[in-house]
Amino acid sequence: MRGNFIVLEGIDGCGKSTQIERLSNWLPKSGLMPKDANLFVTREPGGTALGLALRALLLHPPGKEEPEPITELLLYAADRAQHVSQFIRPKLEQGHWILSDRFSGSTIAYQGYGREINLELIQQLESIATSGLSPDITLWLDLPVKESLSRRGTMPQDRIEAEGANFLERVANGFAILSKERNWVQMKADIDISDLSREIECKLIMHLQKSESMIP
Repeated sequence: MRGNFIVLEGIDGCGKSTQIERLSNWLPKSGLMPKDANLFVTREPGGTALGLALRALLLHPPGKEEPEPITELLLYAADRAQHVSQFIRPKLEQGHWILSDRFSGSTIAYQGYGREINLELIQQLESIATSGLSPDITLWLDLPVKESLSRRGTMPQDRIEAEGANFLERVANGFAILSKERNWVQMKADIDISDLSREIECKLIMHLQKSESMIP
């Protein structure tokens, strides 16, 4: 049986890393996974060896030469194509579970709504890069932009994080639109970390039990 593909999305500072770490400890002990299935945690960009090199180019380009918006888009697509082909799809076909920090939704939100690149072009690239693969469930950690900026404070920023509040507002709006269009699970992220973890666990239990009941 094919494994489950779970993705967490959201703007910078929404707590994805913390919740993924908690989920990676909880899921294998939850009783939801088959006994012979393993859980693999990954991220985009950077889920493969090639992806790590692309991540460095995207977030910390050499010198002062930043990639053009279309170049940036193509690099993200290249990272995803390698990630899906080399890592995600083979693991899922072996019955294992994947927990990913970001997937194609982030490209639409950041490059489409944030950079204002043509959405149709991005969706065409998404289709090519994913070969039709989509998450079984996407959890959107919905955090107000003001809270995101407050949480980051004076922490070092990569190139994308340094784009500023207006850019982040467009990205957040993009995530809100995608959440409705793609039936994501919206989670309010401006609450206590442990409370959010419990809510995520409950949503996953409900979703997975519903999925199992639909299997003939």
